[in-house]
Amino acid sequence: MRSAILWMIVSYFLGSIPTGYIAARLVKGVDIRTVGSGNIGATNVKRAMGQNWAILVSIVDMLKGALALLITATSAVPGPTPWLLSLAGFAAVMGHNYPIWLKFNGGKGVATTYGVVFFLKPYESFAIALLSGAIWYAVMKGTRYVSLASIISLLVLPLFFWMLELPFPFIAVSFVLAVFSIYRHKSNIDRLAHGKESQV
Repeated sequence: MRSAILWMIVSYFLGSIPTGYIAARLVKGVDIRTVGSGNIGATNVKRAMGQNWAILVSIVDMLKGALALLITATSAVPGPTPWLLSLAGFAAVMGHNYPIWLKFNGGKGVATTYGVVFFLKPYESFAIALLSGAIWYAVMKGTRYVSLASIISLLVLPLFFWMLELPFPFIAVSFVLAVFSIYRHKSNIDRLAHGKESQV
């Protein structure tokens, strides 16, 4: 139990690094929370700083989740279990969504969730992340709604884990992370319902 708490704390602080906020401060000298939607994620970074910076922020946000899993997997004693990896991944995404440095007001967790999923169960989870990413791209290109693409692509994650008969903790954490992301997208969902969501 103490080991799980330790690695969850480590993962939370890794996930809590506010990439978009730092990039906007250093490059543009602005608080990203005062721009566009006020979110610190890549979509809002694109509005403030352009496509290249949005891509960079997405990659770093994914790496936060991936690094949390890799550190836990290689350092946990006596060894990582599916539950331990799942809890560490959950903590990393919660760090991104609720960073202590920004008064617990962070992003929506999509990129960091993908980073976590990628390393939950190599090599099967590689395929799951890539398949879900392909769905994200197809929905985004078809509808031009990043929020809708994010929601749908995350909802299929637990289905893919279940179809490949992977351990229950991986199915559970992917489902919980999808639910949290949907909750963080509640304003987007309201705008989608009323036809007011911005397209890319």
